[in-house]
Formats: sequence, structure tokens, C-alpha cells
Amino acid sequence: MPDQFDLPRRLAAEALGTGILVATVVGSGIMAETLTRDVALALLCNTLPTGAILVVLITVLGPISGGHFNPAVTLVFTGKRELPVNDAAFYVVAQIAGGIAGTMAAHLMFGLPLLDFSEKMRTGGPQWFAEAVAAFGLVATILAGIRFQRTAVPWLVGLYITAAYWFTASTSFANPAVAIARSLTNTFTGIRPADLPGFILAELCGAFAGALLMNWLLADARAAGPIPIAETTR
Repeated sequence: MPDQFDLPRRLAAEALGTGILVATVVGSGIMAETLTRDVALALLCNTLPTGAILVVLITVLGPISGGHFNPAVTLVFTGKRELPVNDAAFYVVAQIAGGIAGTMAAHLMFGLPLLDFSEKMRTGGPQWFAEAVAAFGLVATILAGIRFQRTAVPWLVGLYITAAYWFTASTSFANPAVAIARSLTNTFTGIRPADLPGFILAELCGAFAGALLMNWLLADARAAGPIPIAETTR
């Protein structure tokens, strides 16, 4: 459990996890662009590694730090008083730093400049709404998963993000640290730095809306416990 590890180890896990996540997102995007000019196929090549690596990272690093890898998720757990404010501030810094390192690692692997500000425009109401929806669904998935099937959370998150890549107009960043890191790559997965404020605000609003709904939706479930399977078949 996360409380069995000291803060430096938890921060290292958050930085490492966010870094590997971003390296996967950016690196698979670069590889996809190298292999095909078909945008739909490139997006699929970007989607599958991202969903897969989330399962791995949450499984192996989650027991150390909680496996947030996302400032929006960290702030939700802080709001639930499950993570002290001071620890949360360090988590966010570690996540952002790890994400930037992940972009640099991906660039190094493909022989690109360490950092290269993106010129890819991602802005406007539909994009922002899509990001709010993506973050809302992510937080809802995590909180309900923890309540009903904690061991399945890595798979639930990986599968949700895999789906959200395709049903959201923004391809589901759903993560302020990842968004910041993606502003530093002028490749398939990039986002212009100027577009970051709208994305990040939308992600935070969606995450908190998801937390509010799930706190209400799961309130009675916490008291009563899960419904036995036999009862659901009557």
C-alpha cells in the first residue's frame, strides 16, 4: 500500500510512471507517423500502446504511490482527504517533471531535438468539452473501480483510455501533466503551448465533476456493501 513507502519513493514512482506513460504516448506517435500516412491507422498505433502501458504502470507502481500519474487524479484524492496537501503538491511536481523527461526520452530514441514546442492546434469549445468528458469518465472509472473491483483498476483505466482515444474529439489527454509534456513535442501527439490553459482547465473541471457525482452515487454502496450476484438475477 502507498502508506508503506516514504515520500521520496512515492515521488520517484510517480515521476517514473508519468515519464514512461509520456514516452509511450509520444514515441508510439512518432513510430506511427514513420510507418504510415493513414491518420486513422496512426491513431490506432498510438492508442493500443497507451492503453497497454497504463495497465502495466498502475499494476507495478500503483502499490508504491497509488499510481496517479496525473495531477487531476491527485487533486481528486486530496479533496477526498486521502492524500495530504503537501504530498499532493510534490506529486504534481514529480508528475510534470517525469512527463517532460518522458518527452525527452522519446525524442532521444528517434533522433529528434530534446524539446521542440508543438505547432499542432487543439483548441475550441468541442475540444475543451471533450477533455472535460475524458477526465470525468477517467475519475468515475477509478473511483467506482476502487469501490467494487480494486484489483481490476489497472485494466479498467487502460481500457477506458483506449476507448476514450476514439470517442472524444480531443483523443483524451485527460491529464494535465501529459498535456504539458505533449506541448514539447512537434510530432503526432503534440499540442500547442498556447492551447494548454483551456485543456488543463477542462480536465480539472471534468475530474472534479466526476468525483462529485461518484461520491454521491457510491455513498449508499459504501454503507450497504456490494449487491450479491444472486440478488441481481432475481
